[in-house]
Amino acid sequence: MWDVLLLDCQAGPSPRIRDAAIGIARGRLAFVGPTDSLPGRPRDLAREIRPLGGAFVTPGLIDCHTHLVFAGNRAGEWDMRARGASYEEIARAGGGILATVRATRKASEDELVDAAVPRAAKLAREGVTTVEIKSGYGLDLECELKMLRAAARVGEKAHVRVRRTFLGAHAVPPDCERGEYLRLLCEEMIPAAARGHLADAVDAFCETIAFAPDEVERVFAAAQAHGLALRLHAEQLTDCGGAALAARHGALCADHLEHLGEAGIAAMAGAGTVAVLLPTAFYFLRETKKPPVEALRAAGVAMAVATDCNPGTSPVVSLLTAMNMACTLFGLTPEEALVGVTRNAARALGLDAETGALETGKWADLAVWNIIDPAELSYWIGAGLLQDRYLEGRSDRYDR
Repeated sequence: MWDVLLLDCQAGPSPRIRDAAIGIARGRLAFVGPTDSLPGRPRDLAREIRPLGGAFVTPGLIDCHTHLVFAGNRAGEWDMRARGASYEEIARAGGGILATVRATRKASEDELVDAAVPRAAKLAREGVTTVEIKSGYGLDLECELKMLRAAARVGEKAHVRVRRTFLGAHAVPPDCERGEYLRLLCEEMIPAAARGHLADAVDAFCETIAFAPDEVERVFAAAQAHGLALRLHAEQLTDCGGAALAARHGALCADHLEHLGEAGIAAMAGAGTVAVLLPTAFYFLRETKKPPVEALRAAGVAMAVATDCNPGTSPVVSLLTAMNMACTLFGLTPEEALVGVTRNAARALGLDAETGALETGKWADLAVWNIIDPAELSYWIGAGLLQDRYLEGRSDRYDR
């Protein structure tokens, strides 16, 4: 017998089931289909029946690229930028990523958790069930591991599933020589994160202002030697071959991609590497060069959408807003945006066998919406559309 049967709902996005029933057993989807195809009478199939009043049910949303754990903020830099200051001027004034590094190093693990839980909870209130959280604001062994431990606790407190990514290759800290820092990354930090089961993947910022492709190769080799999946910040500011590098190493995804060229697109298509689009960072930085969405679409590259929540370039805790911007700024269709925060986002985290779609056997991660058409999720901004959320069969409304 199933634990719960959801009735009187629509399900989708595609294929759309108008008079749908969803059965949940032991935290997984046991049935998804038209009500008239149920294998028996509803009251004989489940311990509890919950009518949804015609609400629309989608997979729980997945924010597959965030920097959710950090201390402080950089609103002052935003004010300086609005008044015409350049990135270089802000950096000379002590701002930029290293400002967040200083604040994060000073913060205790408890303080990092307390600061991040409201951000994760806000995402959950918009139907998010899975969040990827990166380190990268510690840039030393102790603080990077502190961030990863905090990320796990944020998930427990905010009732979201967390996938953790080690991003020690975010920047070179000012208190360490570049070559020595690369050695620490590969020989000490990545092994420690893997040994402590603190990370699911390793990421790097491949860019002219960050790490060169040959340096990323070293980081990737260390990650693969310790059984960690790969992700990459690539082609955000220049085309330096990061996407092709990611594809060559079998990375789950390459993210940003505003300057992605034909070679990178072909490599990603051949390897099945997901393109993670981050339109809120594009908006916040007032960029003008867009990712080549039409070329990605034509090549059959799966496109995910995420918030890139971080204190410097995307202080955004709304995945629905990111969906809207993916449509209005980048030209995705509303269905592509929804697939981008469900099925394709799950692929970008290596979780597509477990979540991201309404398919029997997968985790019962669900978002229940007060909408008529799923396009409304990319249409409305700040409308409070969520009715309920299920994480592995547990409902925010019924089971907490």
